[in-house]
Amino acid sequence: MASNNSNNQINVPEAREAMRNMKHEVANELGITLNQGYNGNLSSKDAGHIGGNMVKNVLPIRTREHSLVVDKRFIGRRLMPVHYRMRLAL
Repeated sequence: MASNNSNNQINVPEAREAMRNMKHEVANELGITLNQGYNGNLSSKDAGHIGGNMVKNVLPIRTREHSLVVDKRFIGRRLMPVHYRMRLAL
């Protein structure tokens, strides 16, 4: 049986209510019903969807693609630019 001893600590006490509200907002967007307090009837799959979407909202991963010309080389008799493409995750 699961105990209620959590090692998770919120460094900013005021953030606890904001995280709780965010959890309920994400659950509503996904069509998952949450009760106030304990949600022992929630499936692992639904809990994972809620938590995963919370992380996406808090830590969005942005990528940027950039093309860079740093060199020119002869191809046949023509001097052609060399393009480098990179993708950065910010």
